[in-house]
Amino acid sequence: MKTYVGVFTARLETPWVGSLKEKRAVIRPVMERIKARFPVSAARVAGLNEHAWEQVGFSVVGGDAEWVNGVLDAVERFLYAAGEYRVVVLAREVLVFDGTLPAASER
Repeated sequence: MKTYVGVFTARLETPWVGSLKEKRAVIRPVMERIKARFPVSAARVAGLNEHAWEQVGFSVVGGDAEWVNGVLDAVERFLYAAGEYRVVVLAREVLVFDGTLPAASER
């Protein structure tokens, strides 16, 4: 049985904000809506102390590569449409783990 792990990161630019609080008010609600709407884990991963940009990351795990890619596609579309920021850099990868774990009685 194969397991697929999809990882997607994006750099969001907010050069017009004047404070970290203002940037957080732009990005945080979008992250919360993504977590509520899609079966992903989401995190703000870099640029937390920068006014002009922030990197966000998302991950999803599933047994079907098409489904994992579909979830990542939907998150990407939502990210482009939802916020008051510019999406400038995207990175995406789907990792495949091939193998079956031994049953508890076999360990």
